[in-house]
Amino acid sequence: MHVKNFVCVKCGKKYPPKPVVFICQDSECRGSFDIEYDYAEIKKLIIKDEFRKAPVSHWKYWPFYPISDLSKVITLNEGNTPLLQSKNNRDFLFKCEAFNPTGSFKDRGSTIEISKAMEFGVKTVICASSGNMGASLAAYAARGNILAKIYVPKIAPELKVKQIKAHGAEVITVDGDYTMALNKTLKLRREKHIYLTGDYPFRGEGEKSVGFEIIDNLEWQIPENVVCPVGNGTLLYGVAKAFKELKLTGFIKKIPKVIGVQAEKCNPLVKAFKEDSELVEQKNPDTIATAIACGMPVDGMQALSAIRESGGTAESVTEKEIISAVKELGREGIYAEPAGAVAFAGAKKLELKGTTAIVVSGHGLKSPLD
Repeated sequence: MHVKNFVCVKCGKKYPPKPVVFICQDSECRGSFDIEYDYAEIKKLIIKDEFRKAPVSHWKYWPFYPISDLSKVITLNEGNTPLLQSKNNRDFLFKCEAFNPTGSFKDRGSTIEISKAMEFGVKTVICASSGNMGASLAAYAARGNILAKIYVPKIAPELKVKQIKAHGAEVITVDGDYTMALNKTLKLRREKHIYLTGDYPFRGEGEKSVGFEIIDNLEWQIPENVVCPVGNGTLLYGVAKAFKELKLTGFIKKIPKVIGVQAEKCNPLVKAFKEDSELVEQKNPDTIATAIACGMPVDGMQALSAIRESGGTAESVTEKEIISAVKELGREGIYAEPAGAVAFAGAKKLELKGTTAIVVSGHGLKSPLD
């Protein structure tokens, strides 16, 4: 495997990839991880011309994933989602993640997480989720004959909870918001050995494929902007990391501006970006964009760094702007849940110019508006 280390994004401490750890073990740090690769080794695995010409698919980019045994991969044919041009704004392109097997971009991370669980011989996984990640994890765990226990906050939409249960997962409802559900799973991890899934390093590595595919969809041309919704920040950071890795391995010469968008009623990352300050937890977020109602983004530090390094920005959108974006996407032929329309609402609010790829992260049937 071409993974070198797990690196804490707060203190910089490095850990070997085995035994697997999920957060920094320093009790005064407890930071999240980035995965450090041997890019010279990755270059040896890729024949550049053949790689460029190969059909787009999530697993096309396997040299950039932390997978040791491809025979243990659990897949539902995720990825290769459409990049559709807006009929109303020729600069806007919609990366339609509803075409993934469970209806959201989360499947890209789940295929990596559950494949790693198979490598490690894991029998049970636990996850905190506001809905989409739990549904995705439950589906992939079922495919791998692994038991999934999903902790959901009370604000999780009923339809998403039903989707989780349909795959045979155990659902545990938690009073409070997503962060409280997350804390429950972390406590369990300390008490006994249970394999954590969710917004941890392996998931972010899978979600990088959104970034790889955008460049591939554009025939290796670079867009001016890429706009992502932000909950825990894992997707945005993963997309930005994909661009950096393509540059490091000689596939592109520059990276796009990466732009993060949050609901105004849950926008700790946007506040930190605009105030040039540390992330501060936002208690009891209350927004129709429940899929990104994360009061303290797990990968917020990485997401902030990615935005700044790319020359991008961060913006909040109101509930009214989110609803308007859902309706406008509907008239484009794209049915998005509120969280899925947030990036589009932000792109419009910022009046972005130049080729702009907008991640529409989840299907409207998951959390339909009245």
